[in-house]
Amino acid sequence: MGATNMTDIEAIRERHSVRHYKDEKIEAEKIAILNELISSLNKEGDLHLQLIEDAGNTFNKLLNKAMGLASAPSVIACVGKDDATLEERIGYYGQKLVLLAQKLGLNTCWAGTFNKKNIGAEVRDGERLVISIAIGYGKESGKPHKSKSAGQVSEISEDAPEWFSKGIEMALLAPTAINQQNFLIRLNKDGKVEYIDKGGPFSKVDIGIVRCHFEIGSERDQAPAKG
Repeated sequence: MGATNMTDIEAIRERHSVRHYKDEKIEAEKIAILNELISSLNKEGDLHLQLIEDAGNTFNKLLNKAMGLASAPSVIACVGKDDATLEERIGYYGQKLVLLAQKLGLNTCWAGTFNKKNIGAEVRDGERLVISIAIGYGKESGKPHKSKSAGQVSEISEDAPEWFSKGIEMALLAPTAINQQNFLIRLNKDGKVEYIDKGGPFSKVDIGIVRCHFEIGSERDQAPAKG
């Protein structure tokens, strides 16, 4: 019933976006495990992530229905203190939650199109609702997305450290809006990893997700700064 012994790397490799869900609620034990991590991530990332067990009419827009997301039983509302770093923090910490869901045998889909009025999230003064994550038991496990090469998303040389190459490998498996992979990762002269946002829909959220994956692959933690 609880989390498996799946590693973060294994969760990254196995997790794909899922848009069609079974009419099946998430068990209370798994809800509790997810909420425990949400509490921790909210403190660490200055966020207000919320797991809403009944997605209700969150995904009732025509595009959602066409994609199948209207079948999602539950939703995670990605809310946080509104500043210049919010979207990246949402991506970074939200993806940690997505990977835990994968370990729990659940499926997810980052969804930028949804009915904000119907999601039922609490948005306090100074906060903003950025994006949602559909969550539940998928009718299928999803498919790998087409991917750019390491050379297309990084400034990498033949003598690049192994940890950097491993980070790039995981970053290429990160979900991005409309599969744009519109980012660049490089090592600066001081040996610090830089993440370059090249623009596009939800690109700052994407950068956070990419950073999360890179850190898992490279085993080097460098969480995004809070504003």
